[in-house]
Amino acid sequence: MFIQDLKNDFYRQLIGKRILIIVNYDVDAICASKILQSLFKYDHMLYTVVPIMGITGLRRAYSEHQGDVKYVLLVNCGGCVDIVELLQPSEDVTFYICDSHRPLDVCNVYSDRQVCILGDPALEENIPAFESIFYDSDGEDDDEHEDGDDADSGAGDSDADADEDRDGDSVERERQRAPKLSRMQRHEQRVMRQRARRQWELERDRIMFDYTQFSYYGRSTALLIFELAWKLSKDNMDLLWWAIVGISEQLLLGKIESGAYTLELEHIQSHVSRLTNKTNDQNTMSASKISFENDLHLVLYRHWTVTESMRYSRYSACQMKLWTLRGEKRLHELLVEMGLPLVAARQTFSAMDMVLRKEFYTMVEQLAEKYSLPDIVYGTFTLSYGYRSRYAAADYVYALLAILQSIKKHKTPEDCFMEASDALTRQHKDLLNGGIDNAKLLHAAIFRQVQSCLEAHQVHSTGSFFYYVLQEEHAFFSYPYALALLAKFVLHGHVATTRARQAPDLPLIATCPLDAAQGMCLLVGIAPVREDSPKNFFGKAFDQAAQKSKTSLLQDFFEPSIVQLRQSDLTRFLDALTVLLT
Repeated sequence: MFIQDLKNDFYRQLIGKRILIIVNYDVDAICASKILQSLFKYDHMLYTVVPIMGITGLRRAYSEHQGDVKYVLLVNCGGCVDIVELLQPSEDVTFYICDSHRPLDVCNVYSDRQVCILGDPALEENIPAFESIFYDSDGEDDDEHEDGDDADSGAGDSDADADEDRDGDSVERERQRAPKLSRMQRHEQRVMRQRARRQWELERDRIMFDYTQFSYYGRSTALLIFELAWKLSKDNMDLLWWAIVGISEQLLLGKIESGAYTLELEHIQSHVSRLTNKTNDQNTMSASKISFENDLHLVLYRHWTVTESMRYSRYSACQMKLWTLRGEKRLHELLVEMGLPLVAARQTFSAMDMVLRKEFYTMVEQLAEKYSLPDIVYGTFTLSYGYRSRYAAADYVYALLAILQSIKKHKTPEDCFMEASDALTRQHKDLLNGGIDNAKLLHAAIFRQVQSCLEAHQVHSTGSFFYYVLQEEHAFFSYPYALALLAKFVLHGHVATTRARQAPDLPLIATCPLDAAQGMCLLVGIAPVREDSPKNFFGKAFDQAAQKSKTSLLQDFFEPSIVQLRQSDLTRFLDALTVLLT
């Protein structure tokens, strides 16, 4: 069931209780959990935070901690699976789900008490009516009883005589009420009921297929939790900044449409104005200031050189084909026309001349149309504190993604999660800067991989989709987010260079070896370039292709478009997917 009054029906129910917070491994979830922890500390509440990477992790996290808690909060996980069926909890355990993944599982939506979804049902799309997906079988049970009684009555006279003394009156009343049906009529009725049941099941399957066909994202979880903090009068600049980072991740990874993001910007601006007026902190070193401004879709340009940022940003690189000699020449032409000397463009942005830095945004904006970069400008927020620290929300997103992907032998996913969580706070600026340095390495590696892929013509077409296969394990691309970023860059780059007319309408599947010893590979599906909606159909398509090709697919991630399968099954699986999508 849905809970709209988060203050009374959610937060106040948890005061004084011990809570288990299970958090998915993504930036929006980390920001939301950070805001929640701030609220819980304010009220001296006991809680345990457990990061997870998939359904297996969710099951393990609950089984390890179920003895201690009766209240479980799931952040960006659990909404799309039947949580009661999956975890088999005792009846006195309550689950609160705050999940941006869609569509929500119908069993969670129609749970009476045990599963509570935080959010407004009016914002949800096409949730099926209860009657159309849950069948009332009481009538059938009664009819089977009647048939059974009829069969028993013909079994023997002695049984009939024994029952007559006890139930004679009730049987007599039943006979007076209902006309006696012959055995043939009862059989016809049963056949009609079975036929109606089959038709209902076919209709239910159609409704459920339409409902679950696409996977997509709802409102940012961090923003939802920040609004709870606001209603509790416990909000501040830090909490608001974490909410901004959460929704910025949704925009930069293509999880939501730019229109939905723009609508949220208006609400966020009102909070920024309110908190700016409210704060009376006069110490410039400790005071944080959030300001709205139009910015450029250039990766980490404030912390990098202009040439590298433009080359390694997907949008500018694909629009100007910067992996080619002609593209490189075009970039130099742009810099010349901007009046930006090549020496300055190859310096770190912060070391550039003050006048050039201040005019950089205006210079790019003025020449954007001429150099086929019409969408390079977007609205965002920047955080300033002290005299030198200034970060855009996108800087935080790229830094946190890089930290989450930096799993090594001596560094577990839990360690990366805690590091990313700490990097959000101003006291751990060194962690954030380390994440920014890792993000630079990641984006440079993505660009080099795209360049070699396009030059070697490694993107193949089946007629219904493109596919790109990485042959060797890679330090970066064996992780979901990095592989998804690479796949999106490859698809946009291929569409920019190919002459095929249907290329913008075809999706891409990219795969990378995951574990050479076990022979597993990671597979991600990317929607077509021309597709305006961020809805992704690959979750359902992968499932059906696996059934047709009889391959075992591990759909453990909460993003259905990212799966694992054996490398030996890859060709068979892609063949089945080709037939399915043709």
